[in-house]
Amino acid sequence: MTSVWTTFKNFLWWNHDRGSWQYDVMVTLILAFIFLGPLKINFNDKPIERAPHPTRVVLIPDTAGGYVYEVDASAVQGQDSIEAALRRVIEPIAGEVEVRKYEPVRNAAGKVTAYKVWVNK
Repeated sequence: MTSVWTTFKNFLWWNHDRGSWQYDVMVTLILAFIFLGPLKINFNDKPIERAPHPTRVVLIPDTAGGYVYEVDASAVQGQDSIEAALRRVIEPIAGEVEVRKYEPVRNAAGKVTAYKVWVNK
């Protein structure tokens, strides 16, 4: 029993010389844990899924030298004027802008999902 305890103690305190079979076994066990562990063990280390920003604005360059912003419809709902609401969403991103025109983007069911807004700086 003493030799078993001594062997275990030497493994625990890493007392074996490099190149010995005991050292090779320890290194193999460590490498097996590193490479095979994630296949069988759930470490719960997935990144947190973040919800997109509620205003979700997409910027598309326009061929006429301006910009087209696509603004999510949820950022505009409940406002007095659609144009004023769109300007309130775009101006923190782009600075002071002039809205040339806007048009709603509808899904297959006909519901407005976003607005395309053409602006000049």
